Amino acid sequence: MNLKDPEAMNEIIGNVLRVGVIVSAAIILVGVILLVANSGLSGTASSLVYNQNQIPHGTFDVSLAGLLKGLTTLQPDSLIELGAIVLIATPVSRVLISVFLFAAEGDRLYVYITIVVLALLLFSILVTPFIPLFHA
Repeated sequence: MNLKDPEAMNEIIGNVLRVGVIVSAAIILVGVILLVANSGLSGTASSLVYNQNQIPHGTFDVSLAGLLKGLTTLQPDSLIELGAIVLIATPVSRVLISVFLFAAEGDRLYVYITIVVLALLLFSILVTPFIPLFHA
């Protein structure tokens, strides 16, 4: 595959996005199936939705340690959260791959621009949640 060919670059980027969305959907689907299976079919649909008197995630631990612990025991909430993380990571990985594709093409200007875009994405995802003024 000739990485200097724009069509090849578009194909690689398209495949990254396609695979990311499919993997994310599959993980979320497994989590939803487990959620329904664990809640039992005897309950109503309202037992699966948000209750006004509870925090939206209930007692679910949303930390990284909680996610890893939940994944080891196949907790539905953890699988759904992992699927959402994969979905968010998909366009970020597209930008990262674009840096390498532009570098292989020899287009330094687009490498620099794409690195700035990647830095802004990572900053907004990883740093802004810890800035007090950004808490909702």
